[in-house]
Formats: sequence, structure tokens, C-alpha cells
Amino acid sequence: MSCISVSVGLGNVWRFPFTAYENGGGAFLIPYIIVLFLIGKPMYYLEMIIGQFTSQGTVKIWSICPAFLGVGYGQAFATICIITYYSSLLALTLYYLFVSFQAELPWSYCRPEWINCVNSRNEDAAKSLLSNATTLLSPYASANNTKLQSSSELYFLNVVIKEKLDISDGIGYPDWKLTIALFVSWVVIFLVIMRGVKSSGKAAYFLALFPYVVLFALLGRAVTLEGAVDGILFFLKPQWGELLNPTVWKEAVVQCFFSLAVGCGPIIMFASYNRFSHSIYRDAMIVTTLDTLTSLLGGITIFAILGNLAHNLQIDNIREVVRSGTGLAFISYPDAISKFQAVPQLFSVLFFFMLFVLGIGSIVALQSTIVTIICDQFRSWKYWKVALVTSICGFLMGLVYVTPGGQWILTLVDFYGGTYVVFILAIFELAGIVWIYGLQNFCDDIEFMCNKRVSMYWRLCWAFFTPVMMIVIFIYSMVTIQPIRYSDIYFPLAGDVAGWLLFAVGAAQFPLWGWWYMSTHRSGSFAKSFMSAMRPSDKWGPANPLTKRDWLLFKDELLAKRATQAKSHKLSFFWQKLCNLCGSSSN
Repeated sequence: MSCISVSVGLGNVWRFPFTAYENGGGAFLIPYIIVLFLIGKPMYYLEMIIGQFTSQGTVKIWSICPAFLGVGYGQAFATICIITYYSSLLALTLYYLFVSFQAELPWSYCRPEWINCVNSRNEDAAKSLLSNATTLLSPYASANNTKLQSSSELYFLNVVIKEKLDISDGIGYPDWKLTIALFVSWVVIFLVIMRGVKSSGKAAYFLALFPYVVLFALLGRAVTLEGAVDGILFFLKPQWGELLNPTVWKEAVVQCFFSLAVGCGPIIMFASYNRFSHSIYRDAMIVTTLDTLTSLLGGITIFAILGNLAHNLQIDNIREVVRSGTGLAFISYPDAISKFQAVPQLFSVLFFFMLFVLGIGSIVALQSTIVTIICDQFRSWKYWKVALVTSICGFLMGLVYVTPGGQWILTLVDFYGGTYVVFILAIFELAGIVWIYGLQNFCDDIEFMCNKRVSMYWRLCWAFFTPVMMIVIFIYSMVTIQPIRYSDIYFPLAGDVAGWLLFAVGAAQFPLWGWWYMSTHRSGSFAKSFMSAMRPSDKWGPANPLTKRDWLLFKDELLAKRATQAKSHKLSFFWQKLCNLCGSSSN
């Protein structure tokens, strides 16, 4: 349940729909599913295995290859980056939750100062506006050539985040309402994690199951809206030409990582609390499959809403309905809720509470990962005190995202500090475990723990398909990288420089910590120290001493058995050669 609550989160109902929206709708589903089976599932299964086998967190597991210690610390850095902006999304959901108790949903109607605005609450209002304008079969008002916008979009941009379209003069000061919402979010996070897995584990049942109740209810309403079918068809209909676009494949990998939370540490952390002999394969398959189905469910729901929004605005191309980004969840979903005929406030409260629960489930796991790493390094420190201090730090860092320029910073940190740092370190993670420690060694460990042989599918993915695909996609991403934009506006030069510094700090953890380990564990020359750092340390293996003893005996038996088989094979080979030689001589 904990793994479901972290993997099934805002990434399914917020990021997946707008990622599909930006990459050709239905065309995105094909590379996403392929990437899921060749990268997502193998990485998820590998992280669950390594966590359960060692009963250690994301840093301590690198006793398997100490030179790669920096991978764990780099992933912790990326996790902190993600936590800071993820908490700001929780603040937005709380804001919408609070205002949903008003007699009339505040985003459902236009304000007098909003030009070319279409009410979200009443479809007839949009039709009336269009019928009274000239040449209104076009999505643009003829008088000033300004595109129509829904009241839900204008409310989010002008009232909630007070968006700045130019941050050259700064990002502004935190909004006091969003600051309060951010503070409440961190209070909830602390209360859930303060007792470790004892509290977060119990909360996981509610965090994992409740969102589905509301999501299915919203889906039932969305598919009955006028124009919803067009939106769903746009989402599901493949555009085969997009399959040749490498950018789509890159985005599929990024979405897979973000949604499943691989490469960040929470999967390893949660699995480390399992019994050593737990059926990890079943869990990995259940969570990854459920995550994909939830993403499809969220995609169908939001594209049904986009289809209705395009219908109301008399726009033929659904791509033109709304801008992508974080606003998609806070524009399209509220727009659909405002069209509920009966008590839309009730559905609004349930929806944003569901969104908050989804976000809490994910950020609790990410925050617990950081707290676990710190407590593993300083065992005398109390868990709840570390949780309190890190929560305060998270709140203070999150203030930057509740400013008028906060969405700019969110885009920057997500792109450089989250996406690319996680991506490159995941490649090193896989290489360190499978290529350096060795695929056969890793499979032997799985066989000892699970009492079953590893199938050819997993061996091929871990040894070849997964790392090679990730390396190719990463190199392509670096070669074709473009300056990032927010709302089609490029970042100032200082923003790009800050982004690259953020990426450099995260990626540099890998070589720096490797160098530190070799410097503090010298064993002769640099070459010998390097080779020693590439081999498992004495701490590698099961945490339980008795289990570790049995594991070492198991490995010795396998080694002896293979040596005997190899010797037998060589004798058989030479005997065959000798027989062939004698046969030819007699002839």
C-alpha cells in the first residue's frame, strides 16, 4: 500500500495527462507502454529487490559497489529538489479545497475586468457569448483578435498564483494565502512521518485507496459532458508519425520515472522494511500495472474534460484549449467540476481532497527517504526530530514556489534538478549493480532470497535493453536540449545558468563521493584502491547475520558447482577433440 501511495500520485492525474497532451495525445501511449516494459518495470523490480535484500536505504545499499556511493547522495539531492516543488502543488490543492466551501465556486464565473472570458459554470453562457460576437465560428474575437479563455483558467492565473510573465525583475514575494496552505501541508506531512513507518504505513491504506473513489466519480461525470468523446478520441487515437520522434520517447522515460518514483529512493526505502523472503515479484507487478492503469484513467478523464472545454469555446483543435503545465490540473478539472448540476461544491471538496491525499502519499515517501538517509548516518539522532527539522527546511524552501514567479522556478527545478539528475544517476545505478557487481551475481542473490530463478526477460532487460535505451535517450536529450520556456517565454540567461548549476551539483555527487571513498579507504596504489572500491565491501549482503551466513554458503556452493561444471565441460571438449583426432588417424 505504501508503494501504491507513492507511485499512484499527482504524476498520474497531473503530469501524465499534460505530458501526453504535449506529445501527440494517443501517440504517447505506445512509447510509454513500451518504455514501461523495457525500463519502468525492470528498474522498479530491481530497486525493490536491492532494498529488500539488504534492508538498507538508498545510500547504504552501495556497499555493493562503494565507488558508486555518490549515486545514493545524488538521488537524495534530486529527491530534495522534487520535494520542494511538490509541496507547493499541495499548497495549491489546499487553496482550492478551502475556497470550494463558498456558496458559488469562485472559478466558475467571469470577473468584470476579464476580457474575452467564458464562464465555466454554464455552457449556455459560452454559447451566448459566441453568438453575440461577429464571425464567431473562429476561436478568436474579431475586435481585438484575443483568444477566449475560460473563467477557471483566468482564476488560476490572475487570482491564485498571480502569474508573472517576466521574472527579469525578480519573482516577487510569497502570497500569504498560499503560504498558509504550504505551512498546513508540511504540518500534515510531519504528522504522517513523525513515527516512521509505524505511522506512514497505517496511513498508506487510506492514502492509496481513497483517491480511486473520487477519480471514478469524476470520470463518470466527465464522459457525459458534451464534446467529451472528441477529447477521449484525441487521447487514444495514435499518431503514428510521432513514434519516429525521439523526443516523445524521452518524455515517455521521464514520465515513467516520475510516476513510478524510481531513481529517487522511496522504493528502495520501503522495500527495506519487508521480510527477507517476501514475494517481491508480486508486489512489483501489482504496483507498476496499477500505476499504468491509473495514468490511463486520469488521461481519459482529463481529455474528456478538454474535449468539453474545446466544445464550449468553439475550438476544433483540442491542443489550443489550455496551456500545459501544472495549471492543467487546476484549470481543466475545476472547469469540469463547475458544470456539475447538483452541489458542485461537494464534488469540488472531494476532488481536491483526493488530489491532496495523492500528493501526501507521494511526498511522505520522498520525505521519509531523506529522513532515513540522515538517521542511517547519525544513528543517535531521534527520528521525529530529524523529521521536524527537515519539514521546517522543506517549508522554507517551498516559499519560493508560492510567489508570482513560482511557476517559473518550478519549471526550472523540475527540468534541471529533478528530471536530468534522476535520469543520469539511474543509468549509473543500473551500471553499478548489473555491469560491475555482475548480472549473474545479482541473479544468484535473487534466487537465494526468493527461491526462484530469474527469467530471461529480466536478464535481457537488466543487461542490455534497459541501460542501452536509457543511455541512448539521455545522449539524445543532451545533444538536442533547448533552452527551457515557461508559457512559451524563454527563461532569462541567469535562469539557464542557475539550472545548469543545479544539474552540475546533482550529477557531481557521483564522482565526488567515489573519490572520497577511495581517499579514505586507500589500499596501496590508486589502481588498487580503485579496483577495491569497485568490489563489494564486507557490509554487503543481508542485514541479518544468520541469513548472511547462509547466503555466503549458498554463493560458495554455486561457485564450486559452476567450477565443476566448467571443468567437466573442458574435459568433455578435449575428449571429443582426442576422439576426432584418433578417428582421423586411423582412417
